[in-house]
Amino acid sequence: MSVFMDLNIISNNDKNRLRSIIETAAHLGYSTVAINYVVEPQQKKQEIPKPQSVSDIFDKFPVVQGKCSPIKVLNRLTIIASDASHFRPTNEYKSFDLVAVYPKTEKLFHAACMTFDVDIICIAVAEKQPFHFKRAPVNGAIDRGVFFETCYAAAIRDTTMRRYTIANAISLMEVCKGKVLLLYCMVSMTLSGPYDIANLGLLFSLSEGDAKAAVSTNCRSVLLHGETRATASGVVYTMKKPKTPQKQEEESPISKKAKTELA
Repeated sequence: MSVFMDLNIISNNDKNRLRSIIETAAHLGYSTVAINYVVEPQQKKQEIPKPQSVSDIFDKFPVVQGKCSPIKVLNRLTIIASDASHFRPTNEYKSFDLVAVYPKTEKLFHAACMTFDVDIICIAVAEKQPFHFKRAPVNGAIDRGVFFETCYAAAIRDTTMRRYTIANAISLMEVCKGKVLLLYCMVSMTLSGPYDIANLGLLFSLSEGDAKAAVSTNCRSVLLHGETRATASGVVYTMKKPKTPQKQEEESPISKKAKTELA
């Protein structure tokens, strides 16, 4: 049975409203949600907030629909970066379970894919993109275990925005093959069920399996990436280096060499 997640519940100062959204998420079948704190350093007096303790939201967490376990609530930080100086990991970043960046330029998108220590790269698909998605940086992000996140809300609200959303999303799909995608709504007052979101993923040229993964297994991979990043640990594996023809000849038995030479 799939474990569904919504890793983009926009933070809300209204604790009752936030509690209601999380309760709705549990009722819809989401096993894990992340409260997203969005920061735009370009704006004055925008500081990294201290994430709200989840124990302050609930005394007893709601049980997930169809399961016996309570919903899991995480904290996430998203930095909107229009300059390289806007993304500077500090100790404050360590207070969050997940770290995401929303790059506003092609240069920052490339840096986010290749070097930024993040779990998620946010892509705005509801507007005309100022740059094209290139395979090299996207593959760099994939190799580092970083996922791309895009919003589907515009595709169901406005005709013009729907056109941009679908076109931009398909452009991204063609490069990343839809294997490293997360889908979210970004409307704090609205939540859709995981199967509804998976169906919307078909509009973005995702296969049925990839659309479902965008709200389940891909999210799980993001959480594992966040845990690895936070602990500065990972998996190390070794590969046996293939032998060159010269080395194989040097190591082959003398009798075999003689037969080869006679032939």
